[in-house]
Amino acid sequence: MPAATDAPHQQARLEWDEQGQPLSSQFADVYFSNENGLAETRYVFLANNQLPERFAALTADQQLVIGETGFGTGLNFLCAWQLFEQHAAPGARLHFVSVEKYPLNQTDLRRALALWPELEPYAEQLLAQYVALHPGFQRLVFANGRIILTLLIGDALELLGQLDAKVDAWFLDGFAPAKNPDMWTPELFTELARLSHASTTLGTFTSTGYVRRRLNEAGFKMKRVPGLGKKWEVLKGVYLGSTTATVKPWFIRPPQPAGTRHALVVGAGLAGCATAASLAQRGWQVTLLERHHAIAQEASGNPQGVLYLKLSAHHTTLSRLIVSGFGHTRRLLERLRRGTDWDNCGVLQLAFDAKEAQRQTQLAAAFPADLLTNLDRSAAAAKAGIPLPAGGLFYPEAGWVHPPALCELLSQQPNIHLQLHQEALQLRREGDHWQAWNGEQLLASASVVILAGAAGIKDFSQSADLPLKRIRGQISCLPATEASRALSTVVCAEGYVAPARLDEHTLGASFDFNSDDLALNGADHLSNLLLLDEISPELSCALNAATLEPEQLQGRAAFRSTSPDYLPIVGPLADSDAFAEAYAVLSKDARQVPDTPCPWLEGLYINSGHGSRGLITAPLSGELIAAWLNDEPLPVAADVAHACHPNRFALRTLIRNKA
Repeated sequence: MPAATDAPHQQARLEWDEQGQPLSSQFADVYFSNENGLAETRYVFLANNQLPERFAALTADQQLVIGETGFGTGLNFLCAWQLFEQHAAPGARLHFVSVEKYPLNQTDLRRALALWPELEPYAEQLLAQYVALHPGFQRLVFANGRIILTLLIGDALELLGQLDAKVDAWFLDGFAPAKNPDMWTPELFTELARLSHASTTLGTFTSTGYVRRRLNEAGFKMKRVPGLGKKWEVLKGVYLGSTTATVKPWFIRPPQPAGTRHALVVGAGLAGCATAASLAQRGWQVTLLERHHAIAQEASGNPQGVLYLKLSAHHTTLSRLIVSGFGHTRRLLERLRRGTDWDNCGVLQLAFDAKEAQRQTQLAAAFPADLLTNLDRSAAAAKAGIPLPAGGLFYPEAGWVHPPALCELLSQQPNIHLQLHQEALQLRREGDHWQAWNGEQLLASASVVILAGAAGIKDFSQSADLPLKRIRGQISCLPATEASRALSTVVCAEGYVAPARLDEHTLGASFDFNSDDLALNGADHLSNLLLLDEISPELSCALNAATLEPEQLQGRAAFRSTSPDYLPIVGPLADSDAFAEAYAVLSKDARQVPDTPCPWLEGLYINSGHGSRGLITAPLSGELIAAWLNDEPLPVAADVAHACHPNRFALRTLIRNKA
């Protein structure tokens, strides 16, 4: 049976009472007290978790993690954010992780939050990023990284079971146990206990004896305390149970780096800029090395890139990474200039044959309509503004991006020190630091190094075994015509064509696994023109494609890098020889889980292998690297993080008995 989040998620159905208060139609219950919602939140969740004192006690570079069941209107999050700003030191950070099966739409959320004028500065920031929130893990970043919200959209038990985090305080705020029993089960409380530690606290509005007893059985010490207003009693408590790590040693978090928080990022394409930005937002000093004269000079340098979501109806790890990454990138793009740097014009994937049409039908049944919707030929043509040979899937929140603009946005952090014309050829470990060398020249050193240079990371001995493959891609740039300007959305089939940016269409892209030559060639331009004709003969005619000389066309060629399983390679790296020795038993019995600690290459991380999906996966992967390095809640499900982990390849080699 499919898991709960495998079905398209439903948005909350609301009713509004005479006072303008929202009520849930699904659960016939209120979202907050009709009389004193703010006061109740501050008492039950903030005061009963001792948050004023705990926020004030945080030093610079420390963080506190709050976990919540039931995001609802976001009232608890906004109150916690406001309190954090009032009490916490400037360098401290707040992580808020909340699960919600029925998220409010933006219109209802705005109406609900308008009830609390004093929270307006925080509510407006939440509303500005309340876009592309689809099933699974969704990361929202506020106040330049000081406040991070991870929303888990879907079933609470399933998603909390995939959360990798250490929670310091819990808000249990599902609807009343009698109305929503699934949020108050022993199984769910077991997950809360797994994510807790010796000083984790818990507050909840309910005082039901069943809830108190089951929380006690899970390892919490709960007690009834006076309530507020008409609520006589509520529960508060602390976790007294023990936690045992269940993560396999090759996926467990490496020890946190000691000493100065200084990182060296090699490669200033999208993956490198995103990694540098995520670390800089957390107070790290970042040296960003780039061998070219400017950032975004290789695959990240194309004039237009497409937010292309190739999904699976089976909700594979890659598919779930894409949905989470799409949401994160889409929220980042709100900070760019629309029309020049990006455009949310939508992306249309044509059902160009029967097999693709069947795949699209399955996808439309597996994902919510606000992520993708199936259009017939007539509706697709109306949406695109041009005649089309078929209908297809339309992604209304997607579009095109000018990748250099996104790289520029990410790299503009005060803590990022960009060094151009600096090509690192070798990494050396000296004491507790990594050094980047070019021959006899020392370029930079830091306690942590992140290799983000696409397939170029194979040139370093430490990462030479990673199975990255270079793929040459060439795009063609065609001047817009009066007729072609009618194109109003990106259209994809075997290739893609985008609406004009600066009066020029981008068309592409070729895939060549064998060429090492980046010189433009007429054969690939001709191939791109043929792809255009398959997308729309009428658009091809409008662009005068038949009269163009392929050898004379403008365009760009660059190398992408991809892995054998098409997932990016993101996370800490182990010593390959020591890894094979430590876990040699796996070559005889793959079910063994040795207790040998993983032989990490201390302080060495990878962010590479994004292929043609870099716009969607690279920015979120920067957040994943930062989470590894700062002992934070991971921004993706644990199985997704493990599927992207560099150690997966060494592990597979052992299990296949090829060591």
